Amino acid sequence: MAVHWALVCHGLITLTVVVSFLCGQWPIFQGTPISAIHHFITFGAYQYFLKFVGAVFGDKGTNLILSVEYYCCDRPNPILQIIYLAIIGATYYIITKTSFSYIPGYYLSGIHRYTSMLAVGIGILLFLLTSFSDPGTVKAENVSQYISAYPYDNIIYTEKECSTCKLPKPARSKHCSICNRCVARFDHHCGWMNNCIGERNTRYFLAFLLWHFLLCLYGTIAIGLVLAGQLKELRIVHILTGFLRCFCLWQWLVGSYNTQILLMVFMAIVSLLLAGFFVYHANLCLTNTTTNETFKWQDYISWQKKLSEARASTAALKASISGMNSEGNPSKSKRRSFFRRFPLEVTETVVKNNVYDKGFFHNFFEVIFPASTRASFLQTKPKSG
Repeated sequence: MAVHWALVCHGLITLTVVVSFLCGQWPIFQGTPISAIHHFITFGAYQYFLKFVGAVFGDKGTNLILSVEYYCCDRPNPILQIIYLAIIGATYYIITKTSFSYIPGYYLSGIHRYTSMLAVGIGILLFLLTSFSDPGTVKAENVSQYISAYPYDNIIYTEKECSTCKLPKPARSKHCSICNRCVARFDHHCGWMNNCIGERNTRYFLAFLLWHFLLCLYGTIAIGLVLAGQLKELRIVHILTGFLRCFCLWQWLVGSYNTQILLMVFMAIVSLLLAGFFVYHANLCLTNTTTNETFKWQDYISWQKKLSEARASTAALKASISGMNSEGNPSKSKRRSFFRRFPLEVTETVVKNNVYDKGFFHNFFEVIFPASTRASFLQTKPKSG
């Protein structure tokens, strides 16, 4: 019974922490415990830790922690890559030790011993491809080609020079402060890959997310079939009868196969998270937008709305002053001016005009076959001067 409740508590705590960390900033969670937990995980806990270190070890301890933070968060480092390899290696090792003895079983054939190894190997290969491939670094040799491939829309991208690289800045590019380079069609810097996600490796990143979602789903279903096979072979379902059958089955499974159930819960949660990330990035790709551009468009639309509100307020103020100074019935004029003091309704609608969105198939083609890998890109002559 103690193991049963431990598993339930473990699942609830894991789910709460993961949802709080990833979704705590969503508007729907504002003012809820989820938002408070998110703030504590991402900001509060670290600040309390810094205060504790400062109180115990003084400025030297605080400076040491800050230097570690700088290395981990602001400089390229392989920490998360090592953690990924440790997670996938340890998970597969535990599965082989706890579940392979039941394969082949009632529902699974022996081939799954080898297909699981192949699936993990492909996942690691995609990880290495994403981590070590060029994301689309903008250099003096290719900057003109990138400028031709990605024209400026003069809305969120205008012609300018990168203040760090001292090169013309192509549209859709961004200078990554961690990698210290400009990346074409910049999406984001991924700490798990220790690399930027850009024009040339977005396809590998999408494949990585999709494959690992399928890998976790495969693992969850396979372990579930292992447990179902044990129930069938041991004829537990036929032994247990009555109203409490489901509870007794669950209690027996938890007592006999608690490690497998923990693995199932872990992989099920991870698969849901990976599915969410994949759907988000796939939608960006199919609309030819990047994560970086999403934030740029949010800032642009917010700024345009504020301008529209300012114009409406100015018009309302002018109308109010005009009404107060107009001739005619004084009481009627005052009554009109009173109502005109309220801001006029903003009728101007701010529209996102993404000139890079050229349709579903073209957008998909651009991600799978990046512009810089095509013959037309390589044949573009650099501008002299």
